[in-house]
Amino acid sequence: MQSAGSLLSRQFGSLRVYNYRLYFFGQMISLVGTWMQTTGQAYLVLKLTGSAAALGTVTALQFLPITLFTLFGGVFADRWPKRRMLIITQTLALFQALALGLLVATDSVELWHVYVLAACLGTINALDAPVRQTFAVELVGREQLVNAVALNSSIFNVARIAGPGVAGLTIAYVGMASTFFINAGSFVFVIVAYLLMRPGEFHVSAKRLAKGNALSQVAEGIRYSVKTPSLLFLFIMLAAIGTFGFNFTVVIPLIAEFVLKVGPERFGLLTACMGAGSLGAALVLAATGRASMRTLVVAALAFSVLLGAIALSRSFALTAALLVLFGVSSLVFSTTINTTLQISVPDELRGRVMSIFFLLMAGSTPIGGALTGYMADHIGVPRTIGIDAAICAAGVIAALMYRASVGGARVREEPPARESLASR
Repeated sequence: MQSAGSLLSRQFGSLRVYNYRLYFFGQMISLVGTWMQTTGQAYLVLKLTGSAAALGTVTALQFLPITLFTLFGGVFADRWPKRRMLIITQTLALFQALALGLLVATDSVELWHVYVLAACLGTINALDAPVRQTFAVELVGREQLVNAVALNSSIFNVARIAGPGVAGLTIAYVGMASTFFINAGSFVFVIVAYLLMRPGEFHVSAKRLAKGNALSQVAEGIRYSVKTPSLLFLFIMLAAIGTFGFNFTVVIPLIAEFVLKVGPERFGLLTACMGAGSLGAALVLAATGRASMRTLVVAALAFSVLLGAIALSRSFALTAALLVLFGVSSLVFSTTINTTLQISVPDELRGRVMSIFFLLMAGSTPIGGALTGYMADHIGVPRTIGIDAAICAAGVIAALMYRASVGGARVREEPPARESLASR
């Protein structure tokens, strides 16, 4: 039996690293603002249009640049100084939030403004995300990577809990524009954190730089992923769930508006419930550092079943409870894939492989988000979410069939990865 102090020390072990500590607290503040803006933007679109299709369109526009450009972001992550790139992208995101806030505050916002600014934010995120995904290993090194990735997930989900709840209250009692202004201000904290870091303490190893132009470097990352069966197994599963399951910014507002018919306070609470489940799962993973392939498959199947159950629910309390469990399954699924990829791939390819991860996790949202919004307008929200759940389950089954056909290929491990991260 481990003492509570020992468990707590291991759970937050990465925070002993100065650079990661700055990153952790800067991101925590910034992500709360990000979730406030996400909630405010969805609510703004529904109030401007009352259309599920319009919400699906703005989500598609925000994620379409990720589909188009994030693989090139992976190339940048493998070649350019990550801290410098992150300062640039976060500064651009600050101005995007400020512009949207000013339009709302002056009562001059129109739907096309939201569309354009959503596309701008998506372009920023397409370059930012692969760099940020691979920055953790430079901050803490391989020995603390599993813990750092889990803690990153924990602050993301703290923000998912706090951000929408605060946004709902802010919209109701202060005004919608404040959600965008608060987000703009939150970027200041993370930019300052990057500026205060000590580059001499980064864990940067000598690595072979990719040759050729950006397109050939992208192709090299794709070839490596396709020809490595253990990675392709993960990506098949992720393609289905990322496209049709991780559309939270579309699905939860649709459920709140058209199924449960609740106001902004309860709308924010639904997203917070999902975040609460994800936070609990992240803290457990941070403490144990264990995430087997068996756990991954169970989480993926549970994700699909819970999404189907949410489609059937007409009760606010039941939907909220299901979203807590849904948050647990989504966190375990995404974190296991993330850590397995980062530990197993060569240093010189990490950025490009993780850009594929982000492409399938978020860059596929324009397809899933647009289809979900379109179907919801024509066949109703519950049926649409039920179809999404069935496709997610089919993706898990297809991945398992592929894995069986290649003999259950094992993910290549490198010390200090825990044995339990290997596929079993």
